[in-house]
Amino acid sequence: MPHFLTEKMVTSLFIRWAMQIRQQTQRPAYLRIADFIAEGVTSGELPSRYRLPPLRELAEMLDLNYSTVTRGYAEARRRGLIDSRPGLGSFIRNKASFASALPVSSYEMTMNAPIEPAVPALEEALRTGAINLFNTTDMLSLMRYQNFGGNSEDKAAAIIWMNRKLNISSDAEVLVCPGIHSALFGLMTLFKRKKGYICVSSLVYPGMKAIANHLDIRLKAVLCDEYGPDPSVLDAHCRAGEVTALYINPTLHNPTTLTIPEFRRRELAEVCRRYNISVIEDDAYAALSDNHLPAFAELLPELTWYVTGMSKCFGPGLRIAFLKGPGGRATERLSVILRALTVMSSPFTNALARQWINDGTADRMLIEIKNEANVRQQMASFYLSTCEYQADKNGYHLWMPLPKIINSNSSDVAAKLREKGISAVSGVAFCTDNNPVEALRLCLGGSQTREQCEEKLKTLSEMLADPFYFSGMAI
Repeated sequence: MPHFLTEKMVTSLFIRWAMQIRQQTQRPAYLRIADFIAEGVTSGELPSRYRLPPLRELAEMLDLNYSTVTRGYAEARRRGLIDSRPGLGSFIRNKASFASALPVSSYEMTMNAPIEPAVPALEEALRTGAINLFNTTDMLSLMRYQNFGGNSEDKAAAIIWMNRKLNISSDAEVLVCPGIHSALFGLMTLFKRKKGYICVSSLVYPGMKAIANHLDIRLKAVLCDEYGPDPSVLDAHCRAGEVTALYINPTLHNPTTLTIPEFRRRELAEVCRRYNISVIEDDAYAALSDNHLPAFAELLPELTWYVTGMSKCFGPGLRIAFLKGPGGRATERLSVILRALTVMSSPFTNALARQWINDGTADRMLIEIKNEANVRQQMASFYLSTCEYQADKNGYHLWMPLPKIINSNSSDVAAKLREKGISAVSGVAFCTDNNPVEALRLCLGGSQTREQCEEKLKTLSEMLADPFYFSGMAI
């Protein structure tokens, strides 16, 4: 097996599969095997080229017969998830293979990418800013190694961006990192030393699940209500001991789109203060929100690691994150870990982000993304008017529980949608409590035009209105 999947991690994964197969007896086990493979690919638990267990070995681990597992692998091959070769076994396909297996017209909704505004003047501003930067910068200086965390100019720009939600006056606790995911990986590496649980919502960003699985860190689910994680459940976990930190995505939560209200933020912060529990505040979508709510970094500054960035509010190609730690010493400890993991963030990326923040282009991009998000959310409201779903007017993803008329599993529904060129992520990919939610997360952003988005929303509404699409009876 690849070096980044330990035997313990693999065993834990297959134990979870076995438990879920026993719990969901109404769905054929062979389909659940294909579902699990799809979910593992989405969450990152099953990386490209990972060699799956031989058929007889997996049958024994899952307590199933050989023919059931054989049918499961065959279904996974049909979905374009795996390749099988006689004498070599079955392997997870690489991402290029996934892409080639989809229709050319596919509207990619699986990656929660921001909208790309069709505004020529804005694209010209991006180009002009970059040209001005490189015309006035010592290019050789950008080719050199830099101290981790960014220089003073990088940090000044980071503070401007973070001060949309915070009030930072000094850069002593600020780090510029090569993307939010990298910052989270560094933080989880830091907390791994304490050997406790990381509390998370019962639905969480799949990247966090992948990081925890890679580092062999235990996640403990905190059940949620309509306002977010339940403080009484968090309190019970903390009282039982071994809780190291709370990971929370408080604004435009991925996947549910919830923004946690102030009273619930204060309740959760108080629990963390009472038990001296650190908070990892992943505020990737903060700049999109019009709500002026206190961040955990304001309510609990001595314990909170605040992380935001530009990939979800500008463009994923700008791999840059801004982090504020709970004090200079703690921030320096994290910088040592991140330096070992990533060496540094790219000086070119730092300089571009700094340029676009300082010249106002970042603000213009953000405004256009929000404006277009408003339009696409209105389109979603029109075409999905008969469906129950959650969304934020400035956000570009939806969280949709499956309509009751659809008597099918969310993973199977996602597969059916792909046959029509629509991609979605099953709720199982976000689950942390072994209680899968039959729901879909759909993204209205990415590189697609407004017209393409509308076309796919219309197709989606027609499919959801007709349960025969998901029963294998559609012609």
